[in-house]
Amino acid sequence: MMLAGWRKTDWALLVVLFALGLAATWATWVEIFTEAVRNEENSHILMALPVAAWIIWLRRGRLRMCKPHWSLLGPACILGGVILERIGLTGAIELFRHGGALLIVVGAVLTVLGRKFLMQFLPAFAALAFLMPVPGRIRSQIAIPLQNVSAQASQFLLDLFGVASARNGNLLTINGNDVAVAEACNGMRMVAALALIAFAFIFSVPMRNHVRLVLLVVSPLVAVVVNIVRLVPTVLLYGYSDAGTADLFHDLSGWAVLVLALAMLWGVLSLMRWIEVRIDPYPVSRH
Repeated sequence: MMLAGWRKTDWALLVVLFALGLAATWATWVEIFTEAVRNEENSHILMALPVAAWIIWLRRGRLRMCKPHWSLLGPACILGGVILERIGLTGAIELFRHGGALLIVVGAVLTVLGRKFLMQFLPAFAALAFLMPVPGRIRSQIAIPLQNVSAQASQFLLDLFGVASARNGNLLTINGNDVAVAEACNGMRMVAALALIAFAFIFSVPMRNHVRLVLLVVSPLVAVVVNIVRLVPTVLLYGYSDAGTADLFHDLSGWAVLVLALAMLWGVLSLMRWIEVRIDPYPVSRH
């Protein structure tokens, strides 16, 4: 594919620099994607590249406005990535090491494409942040409060519908069976995946920036609600059914709630339209 303003030298340099950046950080990328495959806590990593590619595809018309412009921004990113990666290695800070690898590859691309390309496709570059495995300390700080809220809300709903249950911290007892919320519905895995889905939705639908901000603020609440919606039937199955059926529902419902989250975000957008909040980023022509 040849685009106006793109020279063969631009394509060649882009491919060479991208390949060199990837080769220089290959061991880190193998580690990241191995973690994504083996650890369900970081399975959202597998969705990050498709989401970034989707956002670029939606904005592909802007490529005509983004002629390659060789820029020192790229080498600056590469230098920052190298420094960050070294700090991560010497200080055993995985987030810095992984972030450094990402900056190096992004810097290689921006060396050819320049600042204007970055600004036009900023949401796609932001989506690449989801390639980073969530450090255990941060994961626990998010997951533990979410599990507490989910356990309390689930017990309330079970009591509301007349299902006898008892709660001890994150442990729910139903029909004589103990169900740990962390096992029945893993909070952190849901939060990371739902955050990425919300991000993709917000930057896929044309809307004003203040509307995007509202949806970004609302999205954590959506994550909590869908997590509870998933948790209640899962707990019931662990309490009244066999473990195999409960495990199967747990795995399948993980995908179902992603659809539910999208529906809820669309519902919030529809509600804003109903109360006549200006959503469309383009001025309405009057004839």
